[in-house]
Amino acid sequence: MIHSRKQLEEIEDRILAPYALRSTQSKGRVHAENRASSRTAFQRDRDRIIHTTAFRRLEYKTQVFVNYEGDHYRTRLTHTLEVAQLGRALARGLGCNEDLTETICLAHDLGHPPFGHAGEDALNKMMEGHGGFNHNTQSFRIVTELAHRYEAFAGLNLTYETREGMIKHETDYDQSDSAGYEPDKRGSVEAQLANLADEMAYNAHDLEDGLRAGIFPAAALDKLAIWARLREAIGWHTADLSQMTRNHLIRELIGLTVSDVVETTHALLENAALDSPEKVQLHPENVVGYSAVLTPEIRELKRFLYDNMYKQYRLVRMAVKAEHFLSEIFRAYEKEPKMLPTATYAMLETKSKHRVIADYIAGMTDRYALDEWEKLFDPYKRA
Repeated sequence: MIHSRKQLEEIEDRILAPYALRSTQSKGRVHAENRASSRTAFQRDRDRIIHTTAFRRLEYKTQVFVNYEGDHYRTRLTHTLEVAQLGRALARGLGCNEDLTETICLAHDLGHPPFGHAGEDALNKMMEGHGGFNHNTQSFRIVTELAHRYEAFAGLNLTYETREGMIKHETDYDQSDSAGYEPDKRGSVEAQLANLADEMAYNAHDLEDGLRAGIFPAAALDKLAIWARLREAIGWHTADLSQMTRNHLIRELIGLTVSDVVETTHALLENAALDSPEKVQLHPENVVGYSAVLTPEIRELKRFLYDNMYKQYRLVRMAVKAEHFLSEIFRAYEKEPKMLPTATYAMLETKSKHRVIADYIAGMTDRYALDEWEKLFDPYKRA
């Protein structure tokens, strides 16, 4: 059986909850295009994101551990894929649009610079007085103007709903100016699911990577309520943490948070009678979240990771080195823009010098940035 776009749209209309966004309800694209014959509008957005250069580069961009630290730690790409998987699971459980949720998840980190948040902090400092730098805003700029894959327009010409979901991406660490996208309204339920999927993913995989790397011992987690809950759930009562037990605990954490968010969100939607996408976006608070029981336990876990992992001396050293490298690269280009590659230098005709430099550096992978630093400062390295 062949499923045409029209049939897929009919399936959406039949199975999605009333508060979910249907692709047929899309406000469309900036530039008019013929609709695909076999894909919905949101499926087409997803495919365009996956085929970008920016998406491929995520494989060699830091999540927490720099690439050379080991092959088994998460990268920005594997983080993105885990976010997308969690986003789809949440959307499926709530009868939301899986394709739109996945699309927003896949796009949310496209603009992340090399070396994770240390790289973002470095660029933001260098861009002080010149508009600053925010990786979420940069992701939006990639899909709306920086990606060049089509002759007829700059960017990817994504649907309004995908662009809105990206610019309204909201976590404890990220929030962008959503001017032009009804800033008085909250993100769609699909956008809110993508937001929480991001947090759920990094909580789980940062915990796992921290244990794997020996950044902190398992015993240090014993004071956490959620750790006690996980231990009890899998019946682990010994001191030794094997790889299999660690895997089991992380699976349990993911399963616990997914179930909690689905049940809590569904109850809120029902109790508030939010039976349309419009009502969800006009609701005074986000509808997607943890239960009252799990919220403080997740907050406690995040605080533990901040104090015992992100601020651990090995990671602080990596962050300081990253800021040093990127700051020196930025200053070198700032002092002499003619050192920029020809195509990048040509952009100075239409954009400010600082924004061109920030865009160029933000697009680098970890290893490309290190190679570029050597080319700029090592007299024995050929440019």
